[in-house]
Amino acid sequence: MPPKIDWLYFRKSCTTCKNARGFLDKNEIPVKEITDANKNRKGRSEALALARTVTKIIVVKGKKQATFDLKKAPPDDDTLANHLLGPTGNLRAPTARVGKTLYVGFNPEMYEGLLTSAQ
Repeated sequence: MPPKIDWLYFRKSCTTCKNARGFLDKNEIPVKEITDANKNRKGRSEALALARTVTKIIVVKGKKQATFDLKKAPPDDDTLANHLLGPTGNLRAPTARVGKTLYVGFNPEMYEGLLTSAQ
């Protein structure tokens, strides 16, 4: 059974967002709710509040990946914000929520992990 994306924070003009959406479409992964990042910007406080609703956060920037276990070793707000926010000070897009996990950014390897964790 493929995973279901509960929430996708997405910017139509963003190449990385288009790549993420292409991956989801190719693998027939349904998206329950999409938020347009251009129309509904999430700043630091909203991003941190969102982070507090999950137990795990996986962040990719280029080839670098960081994983945070918010139950066992929650990072401080500044560390978390540094990974969640882009240069504009808003939540990075794409960001996807799957159950109690938040995926920030996109690379195929991270999203492949999303597929294997659902099996």
